[in-house]
Amino acid sequence: MSVIAITVGDYNGIGPEVALKAAASRSIRANCTPLLIGPYKAFEYYADKYSLRRKILKVESLSDAVGRSEITILDICPDFKEKIKPGKPTREAGSWAGKAIERAVQLCVSGDAEAMVTAPVSKETMRQAGYDFPGQTEMVTKLSDSRGSIMIMVSGFARIALATIHIPISEVSRSITKAGLVERLSVFNASIKDDFGVKSPKIAVLGLNPHAGENGYIGNEEIETIRPAIEEINSMKIDARGPFPADAFFGTYRDGMFDGIFAMYHDQGLIPLKMRSFSTGINFTAGIDIIRTSPDHGTAFDIAGKGIANPSSTIEAIKLALEVSKNRKVSRR
Repeated sequence: MSVIAITVGDYNGIGPEVALKAAASRSIRANCTPLLIGPYKAFEYYADKYSLRRKILKVESLSDAVGRSEITILDICPDFKEKIKPGKPTREAGSWAGKAIERAVQLCVSGDAEAMVTAPVSKETMRQAGYDFPGQTEMVTKLSDSRGSIMIMVSGFARIALATIHIPISEVSRSITKAGLVERLSVFNASIKDDFGVKSPKIAVLGLNPHAGENGYIGNEEIETIRPAIEEINSMKIDARGPFPADAFFGTYRDGMFDGIFAMYHDQGLIPLKMRSFSTGINFTAGIDIIRTSPDHGTAFDIAGKGIANPSSTIEAIKLALEVSKNRKVSRR
């Protein structure tokens, strides 16, 4: 049975809680072996706090995890002595979140794990711990020695890829180039085909400016960069259309109208998706050899330690990882 590595996330947030709840789910255990990665004592703290019906078990190898009825945990810190402080960001929590990601990537690169699911982390505490990445997507891309990647947010509502990810709004315009858009649209198209099993993807490309620039009246990015990129990608036999004004597009969009939506910046794509699918959305990293998914929410420090975190997005992230693995095997035959 496939092993899915699930990282601890920030143990002062809801990461361990949603990971434990997801790993205990019957629908998950029927289709894979969920293996939690992180300090055992951090998981033990929350398992005891919430009195989980399913027992947890520390393992030293993947072979010890397969076939067990318990929730298995690969302990990356046998001498863990940190004080767990639900709701309180700490550098130590950021450090162990980073180490868990490193270990999960290693398991995937070696082929020991079929895929990895990353629980939510605090970018601030990870930077304090020395992990200088804008987000987990960029970190996993680097650790897996991948040339590049794109972030795709997935739900029953839509698949939305981003031209730019974790950068300030003030830097978005100058970060968008024709070559960059062509490359990312190409990766997006290939992912929709190979990872999601769509034979002939149809992609909607959003504009950057209000009204998609209104023919240059509100900005020239659509004329000078986005339209030429669409024309070039069309010449590569990729069906990309637009640029569409983002507000009007989402106002009239209905599920399934396009196989993918390509947004210019983070909030342009994620706000409409999270309005429709906040508890079930998934973050998928396309363009890398390993499979990585993540729930679409953050650390939720405000509810950490209260036992009320919803594991639905984490459960859906595991299911998507299994689906992508299956689709990739079919595409490579």
